[in-house]
Amino acid sequence: MSEPDERLFFLLQQAAHRLRTAADRRCLAAAGITTAQLGALFAVHDRPGITQQQLARALGLRESAVTALVGRLTTAGVLAKGAHPREHRAVVLELTDAGVAALRAARPEIDRFNAELRELLGADGFTRTAAAMDRLAHWEP
Repeated sequence: MSEPDERLFFLLQQAAHRLRTAADRRCLAAAGITTAQLGALFAVHDRPGITQQQLARALGLRESAVTALVGRLTTAGVLAKGAHPREHRAVVLELTDAGVAALRAARPEIDRFNAELRELLGADGFTRTAAAMDRLAHWEP
């Protein structure tokens, strides 16, 4: 029997691509949004009035990427921009009713996807993998 592949970075990239592709397909079918867009909507939901700069930090993206993402989400009508109360150059972001509905529509599919992953990995494996991914996501080498 061959040894398991221990090229962790390579395996993480493969797994991330496979998971993102499957999750995007499901989220698009359920709510008309991608997982990247869903992540932004959840961040705005969790912090109403968040600025684009704060959103970029929360998502771990460059501000230019978030500017494009916010543009697509406002054009789609799921996100609204408003004037910042203290900073004249900044805007605050809020979910629209359509954004709230998109999150509501995506939630059951996210829950099904997580249930499938929990079944694949086992309950303990799922919890341990989530904890390991959280540590990696917050690691500062």
